[in-house]
Amino acid sequence: MTTKRLFLSKKDDFDTQISKSLSWILRHGAHKLQLPIDSEGFIDLVAVISSESLQGKCTLEDIQRIVKNNDKQRFTIRRNCFTNKLEIRANQGHSIQTVTSLELIPIKPDFKSDIIHGTYHRFWPKIKEIGLSRMNRVHIHFTTAIPKGKEHVISGMRNNCGIYIYIDFPKAFESGLQFFMSSNKVILSPGNDNGIIEPKYFLKIIDVKTAAAMAVVYDIFRPTLNDEQVENSDSAGKNMSK
Repeated sequence: MTTKRLFLSKKDDFDTQISKSLSWILRHGAHKLQLPIDSEGFIDLVAVISSESLQGKCTLEDIQRIVKNNDKQRFTIRRNCFTNKLEIRANQGHSIQTVTSLELIPIKPDFKSDIIHGTYHRFWPKIKEIGLSRMNRVHIHFTTAIPKGKEHVISGMRNNCGIYIYIDFPKAFESGLQFFMSSNKVILSPGNDNGIIEPKYFLKIIDVKTAAAMAVVYDIFRPTLNDEQVENSDSAGKNMSK
């Protein structure tokens, strides 16, 4: 069987390498590895350790330590009350479409925290045009805070993002978009029917390096001017240049 190659850095320590392998198996690779996964995302832990990706590389104790110490609390281990077997899941980030019953709390209209998506400048032109996409995943990920330096870890956002996109939650909610909070406090949204959150629901965009509002640079929030407004604007500009 050919499985997806995991891009592990030689600089990663043992626990980080195993954590990355776990993330791929539990979020994306279960079906490729022929591992039964339930609607809540749980897989038999012994089967995971014995899978092609992890066989001979780690022990049960290794997995339990990694799950306990994971800085973003990406995983949950439970004991199945019917089989008495240990099971493990990723708390979010799945592309496996049959995982539909994660423990998600719907966010209500009175939610007061910021909803922020972190991304990179190379993705901004497409995001500006079509919005945020869940791609092949089940949800788009957000946080309620931003990292305070590169050593500060926040679930739901990488600490080296170049752009922060703030969502206008009242407007998005009023339009029917749904948002949820996961068990490790990541904000998740499936987007619209096409898996998109359109730019009209962006409240502000911040360049991380300069802390400047990128709306000024990219003009995505400036209203379209009619011919009369354009003419008046041109006249004003000419008068100022005299």
